[in-house]
Amino acid sequence: MLYLIGLGLGDAKDITVKGLEVVRRCSRVYLEAYTSVLTVGKEALEEFYGRKLILADREEVEQEADNILKDADISDVAFLVVGDPFGATTHSDLVLRATKLGIPYRVIHNASIMNAVGCCGLQLYKFGEIVSIVFWTDTWRPESFFDKVKKNRQNGMHTLCLLDIKVKEQSLENLIKGRKIYEPPRYMNVNQAAQQLLEIVQNQRKRGEEPAITEETLCVGLARVGAEDQKIAAGTLQQMCTVDLGEPLHSLIITGGSLHPLEMEMLSLFSIPENS
Repeated sequence: MLYLIGLGLGDAKDITVKGLEVVRRCSRVYLEAYTSVLTVGKEALEEFYGRKLILADREEVEQEADNILKDADISDVAFLVVGDPFGATTHSDLVLRATKLGIPYRVIHNASIMNAVGCCGLQLYKFGEIVSIVFWTDTWRPESFFDKVKKNRQNGMHTLCLLDIKVKEQSLENLIKGRKIYEPPRYMNVNQAAQQLLEIVQNQRKRGEEPAITEETLCVGLARVGAEDQKIAAGTLQQMCTVDLGEPLHSLIITGGSLHPLEMEMLSLFSIPENS
């Protein structure tokens, strides 16, 4: 049996009782290590679970999935995912591969950022399509995701922005030369995401377009949701460029315009002082 087990968002103790029971009886336990991270490292998980974990990076999961699925038809194999197992399409692919090989699977769900964002007070059923904001480079500065933000705003829906994570990435030079040398991990923060959004707004104005959001659009920054030191800040997009939310992981919400009075009251708990 292949088990896909959600770990939740905080630390080692966020795994469900059901998930922990499965982990402790599996012959191999993989930890997916590139779509998200917990606030604790692999060693802390191993100590709490009482099992050794095999790190599974993007290359192994996407190109060498057969290694993960090996013997899963005759023994139990666990695949651990931060958040919920189906927060990333890669994990759907693993299920499809297992099914084609005749390997049964079971999913043990957990909290993910997609529902935990309700902690800021915005109502979950008022969220529209989720977008991802990636790190820009000197030669690659995509803006296409902004169309989804515009559509959500037109429909009065909030937009959850998932911010880029770079783990075990190679530079172009090392990739071309086939050198297994990896760049240090990078995690986009709310400041960087807001600055890129403001540049898109300015670019649209230069092109004579009316941007869907402005510097004064109400946004919510979140950091380490689910952890004891989680932080939430509500303010303008301009304020999001300088607010300090500390260590990763960060997420950003662009509100949908008109807010319910209860949403406004909840956000007031996290308002950034106007002079900051």
